[in-house]
Amino acid sequence: MKRIGVIGIVIKGDRAVAVEMQKVLGDFGDIIIGRMGVPRPEANVISLIVEGSVERVSALTGRLGKFHELSVKSALTSVEIDC
Repeated sequence: MKRIGVIGIVIKGDRAVAVEMQKVLGDFGDIIIGRMGVPRPEANVISLIVEGSVERVSALTGRLGKFHELSVKSALTSVEIDC
């Protein structure tokens, strides 16, 4: 079963990490159904709407969490969608 959720990403410090982060997001493009970015002088903020298995969403947040310049939080709803 797939679930719908959101992932919030804040990029602080060296923004060069954005290139590497984009590669990770590309690897998980199959579960990302929406994306919004807000540039700020002190930090850039990105929100992702995701639809996928709990394992797949966790894998994405885990990969993003390995970047020291990123702060990542996710929330999955209890809404389940048939595959």
